[in-house]
Amino acid sequence: MCYSAQIQADYRKFVRMFGATMDIHEFARLFFERAEGVSKAKIPKAMEAAFASPQNDAEREIKTLIDRFNAEQSTKLEQELFKQKKRLADAERTLLTKTTRAATESRRIASDKIDATMRRLADLERIDLKPRDSRIFPGSYAPVMVIENGQRVVKPMRYQCRIAGKPASYDVKYPGTYNARRDNLEGFWKQCFGYTHGVMLVDVFYENVSKAKFEGTLSETHARDENVVLEFRPSNGELMHVACLWSRWTAPGKPDLLSFAAITDEPPPEVAAAGHDRCIIPIKPRNIDAWLNPDASNLASLYTILDDRDRPYYEHRLAA
Repeated sequence: MCYSAQIQADYRKFVRMFGATMDIHEFARLFFERAEGVSKAKIPKAMEAAFASPQNDAEREIKTLIDRFNAEQSTKLEQELFKQKKRLADAERTLLTKTTRAATESRRIASDKIDATMRRLADLERIDLKPRDSRIFPGSYAPVMVIENGQRVVKPMRYQCRIAGKPASYDVKYPGTYNARRDNLEGFWKQCFGYTHGVMLVDVFYENVSKAKFEGTLSETHARDENVVLEFRPSNGELMHVACLWSRWTAPGKPDLLSFAAITDEPPPEVAAAGHDRCIIPIKPRNIDAWLNPDASNLASLYTILDDRDRPYYEHRLAA
């Protein structure tokens, strides 16, 4: 499973590399629904930063929505900071006269929450981007390139696919639907495979790996289900064009949801040796158009594209 990935979150990368156009309507809808509280969309900071210097009215509208949402978040964080500082002061006053378990615990919790809130405020106000600003997790949004009316188009999509026609409860019932197993493309994913294909640009991916497998030790030497997070990076430093499936989910009285899943397959030897049993599939640039224009009557050709994948060597290390 691709637990997390550091992506190219700026839609302009797709424009420069592929001559793609941005679906400004979908981007505007995403930011509007978040600003209005209609959705709780998790949007990477780097994806917002693409609109920091708007070039037209539509982009200026998006920037206004981003600024409005961030101002509201800042106010909520300031209120939380005030609340926790008061809690800390109350606990410390109590401890001056009597050491109690409740006051000690309240002081610890308040201190932790103050630190966390201050970090979130600093991140919110920070202008310079860091690598983590482009990192997505299941439920996060990312730009995905698709073909629409014969043109390459970039749309914002949630990284956990809810297939059209399925109930919203599938998000909880099938939490692993941010990845689509290759051996199940004609099963669970049959509505998408051969019909709605996309490409995501990925620099680095992360996986949860058993600590025992990673260290090559007996599982008895570790706590049950103890995991570590590994970072996998192509040794050639090249960008990965990751094969995806996507869907537009609609329901009466609900906002449309664009969402996607990255296709995974058996891992290459170095990923398996590190302790993980799945790997995303980076397709070759020459196959992108064929992948984005699938023929449902010729699924064999699509499997051929997945087989004819880019094959970098994945160096790994413990994630910071």
